[in-house]
Amino acid sequence: MTRKDYYQILGVGKDASQEEIKKAYRKLAMKYHPDHSSGSKENEDKFKEISEAYAVLSDPEKRKQYDTYGSEDFQQRYSQEDIFREFDLGDILREFGFGGASFFTSGGQRGKNRRSGTHHSFDPESIFGFGSRGGGGQQMQMKGRDVEYEMPLTLQEVASGVTKTVTLANASGGTEAVSVKIPKGLIEGKKIRLSGKGEPSPYGGPPGDLFIRSKIVRDPVFEQKDHDLYINREVKLTEALLGTKINVPTIEGKQLSLTVAPGTKPKSKLRVSGQGLPHMKGGGRGNLYVVIDVKWPKRLDDKQTDLVKQLADNGL
Repeated sequence: MTRKDYYQILGVGKDASQEEIKKAYRKLAMKYHPDHSSGSKENEDKFKEISEAYAVLSDPEKRKQYDTYGSEDFQQRYSQEDIFREFDLGDILREFGFGGASFFTSGGQRGKNRRSGTHHSFDPESIFGFGSRGGGGQQMQMKGRDVEYEMPLTLQEVASGVTKTVTLANASGGTEAVSVKIPKGLIEGKKIRLSGKGEPSPYGGPPGDLFIRSKIVRDPVFEQKDHDLYINREVKLTEALLGTKINVPTIEGKQLSLTVAPGTKPKSKLRVSGQGLPHMKGGGRGNLYVVIDVKWPKRLDDKQTDLVKQLADNGL
């Protein structure tokens, strides 16, 4: 999915005010609107791009969602219909002094360019990817509300993938059991979308989508940070000084034999490449980090005290 930087598209900073965003859009619309340009496909695409950016950044809630989740997650949450819903671009363009009504006529009616007298066929379906209904303005079928479901997952389920069943309310007032295939690597905060499994539209439009967000269940052995896993292993003071071998479990239940080098310091980390959690996209895995804790004796007996003194006398 192509990432879209709406701020960059409009040429404003992320802290831009609504007035600055509106001003930036007006300037670009003057350049790329069909009444002010050649009507080329390139300008048509650019006009769609800046209009989409303005539709998001001019709406406080959509802008908040975009800033919070970033481009990729935002585009998974919002379809083109969602972005332009309750956004009357025709009225906005007329406010700027453009021929908004001619541009947004339905059924592919042709709008006349006021400057050149030529005609351009810019219907909403071909440009914005959805149809219109009604007379002179852009009107879209209202999509049902999206639903978000928090799915508890163990680290083992995230590592291997799993199929879960969720129970949802349906349009008839009953419930529906939906089988959900959880892909490997769905770490906390990541989501998957099930199209058409959200709330039904109250206006006859398509239903919303169901978003499954993972919630990692606390594991008694491993600590997770993004796709990396951490585990603590304790060694004796003499083992840290002289070196030793330790056994370490993986998230799949295998056992690894690792070497603790002589002179290992407390809180040192041993990295086991590729033994963390898998990535959802692009393949690869995180790493497993073994944190070495050195067990210090609380007290020494007489023999141990004499041995330590001998070490001290030998410069250790």
